[in-house]
Amino acid sequence: MSANGLFINYEFCTGCHSCEVACKKEHKLPKGQFGMHVLQDGPRQMPDGKWEFTYIPYPSHLCDLCAERTAEGRLPTCVHHCQAGVMEYGPLEELVKYAEKYPKSMVYSL
Repeated sequence: MSANGLFINYEFCTGCHSCEVACKKEHKLPKGQFGMHVLQDGPRQMPDGKWEFTYIPYPSHLCDLCAERTAEGRLPTCVHHCQAGVMEYGPLEELVKYAEKYPKSMVYSL
C-alpha cells in the first residue's frame, strides 16, 4: 500500500489561515501550538521593482495528517477547509508529480 502525504502549493496561498484555524479546532490545540501554521514572508521589494509577499503554510511536528479523519475516508481538515485550494492529500507518488509542476511547493509525509 502506498504512503499518503500532503501537497502544498505556496505560489497560490492567500494567507487566509483557514487551514491553521481548522487544525487547531480539530485537534483542540491550546494557544501557541499548531499542527498547521501559516508563516508570512515579506513584503519586500525585488530588484525589478515588484513587491513579493508570500504565505507559507507548514505542518509542524504535531501534524499527524489527521489520522482519525483519513482512516474514515475523509480529507485532513486543513485540505478540507483550504479556501484557495492549494492543498492536496493522496499517495506520495501522485503528489510528487504535482510538486514537479510547481517549484514553489512542498510535499509532506509522516
